[in-house]
Amino acid sequence: MGEGCAQALRTLELPHLEKLLARLAPGQPEAGSELTLSMPCERVLARESGLAFEDGRIPWAAWQVREAGGDAGDRAWAFITPCHWRVGTGHVAMDHPHHLRLAQQHSKILLAAMQPYFEADGIALAYDAPTRWLAQGDIFRGLPTASLDRVVGRTIDDWMPRTPQAGPLRRLQQEMQMLLYTHEVNDERARAGLQPVNSFWISGTGALPPAPAAMAPPGPQIANDLRDAALLGDWDAWAAAWKHLDATECPRLLQALHDGRPVTLTLCGERSARTWSSAGAGILRRLAAPFARRQAAMLLEPL
Repeated sequence: MGEGCAQALRTLELPHLEKLLARLAPGQPEAGSELTLSMPCERVLARESGLAFEDGRIPWAAWQVREAGGDAGDRAWAFITPCHWRVGTGHVAMDHPHHLRLAQQHSKILLAAMQPYFEADGIALAYDAPTRWLAQGDIFRGLPTASLDRVVGRTIDDWMPRTPQAGPLRRLQQEMQMLLYTHEVNDERARAGLQPVNSFWISGTGALPPAPAAMAPPGPQIANDLRDAALLGDWDAWAAAWKHLDATECPRLLQALHDGRPVTLTLCGERSARTWSSAGAGILRRLAAPFARRQAAMLLEPL
């Protein structure tokens, strides 16, 4: 946990969240560390979505294709994220793709320029969003890759795929760095005071299981504002997102508990995740709830 996050956490007051968690029964923490390729929230979502997974092998790109109504089949897919690698003394770090402010037109021009190189390695490349392209190729089958969320704002050395299988992809990254260095889109971006797009990141690799029709769609409601603010290191926005949730969603869940409806809440951090549920929270826990409340910092810091 960075100092900015720790400082924001120390001053965070979340009375409705504290009241809610005091009335729910805690489950076992989702074991993990800040060194896993897949974030705790990804592991939780994969389980809720019916996806079998191993670290770094959650097929989010294939899932995205299917969720968008496409035919993912049993082919292997990946997300390709055009990004900016910042070169420092002895290290290379990746800035958040949000900082690129990459327009759709520029993204598609860059994709078209890079496409033949990917095709030469048996990879089909297609546009999905300005900072997210879809790639399909057998090289992604079983390939462990680090989540984009793991790498944003950090040095990339510890997160690069190092297996022999990833060799062609590392070569592609080097080739694309040379291609992009003199590309006209980056010349135009430089004139506008924008960062150049000088590399790409691979994540969400793998293929869907043989019988995807048996899987349930993801059901949890996700607080993306918290995630986005944390990845951008905007701790004022992170604290504001927590306060908004405490003032809106937490009272709604407390009312659901009061009405006898089931409630499940999962909190995720960099290291682990933990779920609290109304299942197993009997009458004794409800009676003890006013005395069981703990400060938000004590609940969130271990994650």
